[in-house]
Amino acid sequence: MKLYYAAASTVCRPIVQFLLEHDLPVELVPVDMMKGEHKSPAFLAVNPNGAVPAFVDGDLRIPESAAILRYLATIAGSPAYPAEPKARARVDSALDWFNTGFYRDHGYGVIYPQVLPHYPVHKTDDLLAWHTDKANARLKVLNDHMIGEGTWVAGDQPTIADFFGAALVSLSEMTDFDLTPYPNVRRWLAAVQARPSWAEANGAFNGWCAMLKGAAAQPA
Repeated sequence: MKLYYAAASTVCRPIVQFLLEHDLPVELVPVDMMKGEHKSPAFLAVNPNGAVPAFVDGDLRIPESAAILRYLATIAGSPAYPAEPKARARVDSALDWFNTGFYRDHGYGVIYPQVLPHYPVHKTDDLLAWHTDKANARLKVLNDHMIGEGTWVAGDQPTIADFFGAALVSLSEMTDFDLTPYPNVRRWLAAVQARPSWAEANGAFNGWCAMLKGAAAQPA
């Protein structure tokens, strides 16, 4: 099995974190996106979408992060993706919630336009404000209902939904996005980040955040 990945990628980080917590024979194959390796003929033969992650297991090709997590957790028999139907449905629901509306509003709508030089910038402050309002509304749902007084988003133990969701919420650290109004979210994120696997899986991302904050602190 092989995982083609970029170390700082939002949707690669949770897969690497999962692998660090499970003994699976998966070869990690780095893809240098700054050099355009994800658009090379060799990589496009693996994933015609020209994006990471990409996963290969024999004749199986999986190009989507959430699907890769589900597959790996299933073959590992991991409690992070429980087999009991209702428990699994709760994980699937949370995972899909993060990967659809939340990622669209928080990642693509608010964070990426501010930090990715190749990403189309918002044409007006009003548009950024609109996406920010949507992201905050979703964070309130996460804070009040999905986490609430619990520890994890889909039950009483950490799951692949927590790994995936924490990677998306942690994008806030790339900008000055304020999570202060969401104490349950901050408590939950801290719990995921306290796992030893987080530091190793997110080293490149943490370095990127530090670089962005250092640049922002420089006088104009």
